[in-house]
This record gives sequence, C-alpha cells and structure tokens, in this order.
Amino acid sequence: MPVAFFIAGTDTDVGKTTVAAGLLRAARLAGMSTAAVKPVAAGCELTADGLRNSDALALLAECSEPLRYAEVNPFAFAPAIAPHLAASEVGVTLEVATLTAAVQAVLDRRADFTLVEGAGGWRVPLNKSATLAQLPIALQLPVIVVVAVRLGCINHALLTVEAIERDGLRVAGWVANLLEPQMPRLEENIAALEARLNAPCLGRIPLLAEPSAANVARYLDLGLLNIQR
Repeated sequence: MPVAFFIAGTDTDVGKTTVAAGLLRAARLAGMSTAAVKPVAAGCELTADGLRNSDALALLAECSEPLRYAEVNPFAFAPAIAPHLAASEVGVTLEVATLTAAVQAVLDRRADFTLVEGAGGWRVPLNKSATLAQLPIALQLPVIVVVAVRLGCINHALLTVEAIERDGLRVAGWVANLLEPQMPRLEENIAALEARLNAPCLGRIPLLAEPSAANVARYLDLGLLNIQR
C-alpha cells in the first residue's frame, strides 16, 4: 500500500534533505519504489537546463520512479532566502492550491514510499497570509520531523511538534540529526526528547564525514513507521 510523509525540520539547515535522501535509500533497499517532491526550493544555481537546487537533485537521485526535475521541484528560485521573498522578487505568488496540485501529481504515481520535503521550519511563509504548513494539511500527510540536535533542540522540537499536532496532523516519527561534534550532555538531551515526543525516534544520524544517502540509511529504521506492504 503506497505511503507518503511530509519532512519537516525544527529550523532551516537542520539536515532535512540528508535525512529524506537516507529514508528514500532505506526504502529502496527494502524493495520499495520511491518518489519525492521538494515543491519550493530557494538557493538554486542556473545551469544549461535551467535553475537547479542541490537538495532537489539529491532527492531525485533517490527516486526509482522516472520523474522529471520539474516534477520534483516545480518552484525553483535563485536567491538563498525565504521562499516567499525569493518568489516575490521574480513576480511569482506561491499558492497552496498550486503546490498541492503539483505534489498530488507525484502522489498519483503511487510509489510505495513518497516523501514531500518542506522548506525551513513548519511556519515558513508562502505568501502574505499562507504558510507551507498548509500544504501537508491539505494533503493530510503524516509528518516526520528532523530535529537538529544542538543547544536549544528540546524547545525547538517541542514547539514544532506542538504546532504540527495543533494543525491536526500526526507526527509519524522523528530523526535526531547530530550537528555539533561536542554537544554537551548529548545523551541527556536525546533522552529528554524521547520522553517528551509522542512518536518513535527513527534514528540518530551522527556527524558524518560523507553524509551520503547510503551512509545515512544505515542509521534509520523504517520499521518504526509501521508501513503496511
């Protein structure tokens, strides 16, 4: 039975793509077909094929479905700034309905395992009134939260999960992404998160010299998502 999840982060630059690519690789190793969408990406480079985002390309590389780049990343912007600002600079208004349709087109491929990666944190704006959170709400996607394990992570994780659940969505699991090599009281922080988050920890990603999808997949347990096949 096809399943899909939204990948949210406790902030920007917390390793959402690193974790998402690892989850996709783990799914492929388990014999599942995979697809992914990063509907909005800022910080893209101009190539001969148009604007390309390194995160979206990393996701595309882990898709077994034959997706075009524009299907994985329908809205690409050059400046590495908040998506609504990047869109505004080129005269584009990001709308929830448009993003929902783009993601639904990939979901309709019915891959066994599909991930939709957000941008920034849970409340990142899309336009003057809407936020990106309204996309997974519209699609009723369960959420996997990537927690950047560093000073302040407990507060950031609890606030993010509180917001997700208040929006009526289920947190299917969370991933601890260790970003500080000398994190004080690491085990105590992880234990505090495990005690307070009502969802399984799918894995603990150490600070890797090469955070490739294959290396990250080794630290993730898809079985905790209770995927029925």
